[in-house]
Amino acid sequence: MKNFAIAIHGGAGTILRSSMTPEKEQQYTKALYDAINAGYKILEAGGSSLDAVEASVMFMENFPLFNAGRGAVFTHKGMHEMDASIMDGATLEAGAVCGISNVQNPVHLARVIKEKSGHVLLSGGEAAVFAKKMKLPFQPDEYFFNDERYKQWQDVKDSDTYQLDHTDKTETGEKKFGTVGAVALDMNGNIAAATSTGGMTNKRFGRVGDSPIIGAGTYANNKTCAVSCTGHGEFFIRAVVAYDISCLMEYKEMSLHDACNYVVKDKLVKFGGEGGLIAIDANANIELVFNSDGMYRAWKKNNDETQVRIYED
Repeated sequence: MKNFAIAIHGGAGTILRSSMTPEKEQQYTKALYDAINAGYKILEAGGSSLDAVEASVMFMENFPLFNAGRGAVFTHKGMHEMDASIMDGATLEAGAVCGISNVQNPVHLARVIKEKSGHVLLSGGEAAVFAKKMKLPFQPDEYFFNDERYKQWQDVKDSDTYQLDHTDKTETGEKKFGTVGAVALDMNGNIAAATSTGGMTNKRFGRVGDSPIIGAGTYANNKTCAVSCTGHGEFFIRAVVAYDISCLMEYKEMSLHDACNYVVKDKLVKFGGEGGLIAIDANANIELVFNSDGMYRAWKKNNDETQVRIYED
């Protein structure tokens, strides 16, 4: 049997058992299980890794607990500006969008940009024009409204500060880097990656993080690996994290495990970068690495049992 596998993440950060209710933990666990299953079913039926990562990320975009799509946080102006990207490891073709509003599934728009626009990255209002031309589903502002996200914004909207998805002002000091992503290997040996985010609460000036930037937050190359990142985007951009891992494998012949751990737990840490990533190679090796206290994650290889984790242990 040819190997196939998939891994997903729903964000990293200070995610502690002490600050998680049993009900919320159950919600996240079920959402991660259902999200990975959406992509796994495609791989199991012989479908492509590209279709699989898109399906899993779309599921998480439609689930309001994750900071992507329907669960996107509020900007300084009380809007939602979403980013996403997708990349095909077989062809190195990629599509991405940033600063998009009201599109139901930004990752699907990224896929259409890859296949229909002749470009890699589209932004803002003109990206919305393209999405409408392609007849993609749009939703009203009410669809993206979430009480918890709204309260987060209310706490900081009159200041110049921003929040990385969620900063809890209790003793836990919880902070979560809100991004979702998926990486997959299909039966034909092709790998792919996709990432989507709602950005930072109270962000201003059209800020864009690493999620839609190919090589920073997302990368895929059949010769090396597929990577989807989650963390403080400015650091991941500066470190070109996703491509750096691929380069370490290609030019220094490092294993996926060694490359991921070196970048996340050494290079990033040395200049203050916090977060994590998921990665897969053509041999179905999977890495889920983070330097924070937790990362919402799940993975499944061939017919093995689905694994779902939230905390560090």
